[in-house]
Amino acid sequence: MNIDQVRPWRTIERRKSRKIMMGNLEIGGDAPISVQSMTNTPTSDAGATIDQIRRLEEAGADIVRVSCPDEESTAALKEIVKASKVPIVADIHFHYKRGIEAAEAGAACLRINPGNIGSSDRVREVVNAARDNGACIRIGVNGGSLEKHLLEKYGEPCPEAMVESALDHARILDDHNFREYKISVKASDVFMTVAAYQGLAEATDAPLHLGVTEAGPARTGGVKSSIGMGNLLWAGIGDTLRVSLSADPVEEIKVGFDILKSLNLRTRGVNIIACPSCARQGFDVISTVETLEQRLEHIREPITLSIIGCVVNGPGEAAGTDLGFTGGGKDAGMMYIGGKPDHKLSNADMIEHIVDQVEKRADYIRSQATS
Repeated sequence: MNIDQVRPWRTIERRKSRKIMMGNLEIGGDAPISVQSMTNTPTSDAGATIDQIRRLEEAGADIVRVSCPDEESTAALKEIVKASKVPIVADIHFHYKRGIEAAEAGAACLRINPGNIGSSDRVREVVNAARDNGACIRIGVNGGSLEKHLLEKYGEPCPEAMVESALDHARILDDHNFREYKISVKASDVFMTVAAYQGLAEATDAPLHLGVTEAGPARTGGVKSSIGMGNLLWAGIGDTLRVSLSADPVEEIKVGFDILKSLNLRTRGVNIIACPSCARQGFDVISTVETLEQRLEHIREPITLSIIGCVVNGPGEAAGTDLGFTGGGKDAGMMYIGGKPDHKLSNADMIEHIVDQVEKRADYIRSQATS
């Protein structure tokens, strides 16, 4: 039986956006929601930027954005694009020539606001460069940098102003017969962000890039992003996303995938279900989970793993996961495979044994995918 029929309350019906291409990556429509981060190295230092992109790729990044504030940055972009395994978005502000140079260097996407590029002739040049070089465009509206006339009209940054700004920019591209674009309307205020995306989702069929901008440090920024983007994704809104953290960009990818995994929208890697621990625990749950999370970071295959300290909820949680370990006996617990109790396992051996079981499961999934 279809799982949607058994658990209809878990079904998310995604908004029907039009599909565009970012390099070889499909965006929008029925394509998987893509996770993006941004480098914070000087783009002009191609070696350092490529090294950071490689770390982001290993963490699972689908898209990486790099800032191109000057000619030295766009000059280095060709080498960066060539070395990258994922599409590169060039972040362009104000200077139209940087947009043309980035497109010619092979950027898969230009992040611009057509309205601040300059005259209509300059916008036309950037759009033509994107079209000629197969690049798409992201219109990026930010609550902290809205146009003066909109601030005068609405009195302050607000969702309506952000939506109007986005649609004004989109109209410029439409007027140039360019439809390969997606849109973002980010704010640091979660309420404003969600309301803006809700309004934009009703006003256009363009793919939407989600984000709560300037969300803050890893913990609080992750919470804000989860609340804001989680609400939108649950409502079916969003085609790409970035978790904007004042932290290592790799953390943005991790949090992004965790948000998507929590909503069953992406399944990359090991999803650990673990109890918060209490006096009933038969082993140190917290340290065990921390260690397993680190040891299993390299796994890309979708695997569910339950780590529960006692038999109150352990067997029930294990019944719904691929692999599980439940504490209960003296210095030992029960290992579950495929939701069923399989063998007893000592606490001393459990981490190595669980890692081994997960890796074997990952090998099996890979073998089935290639057979």
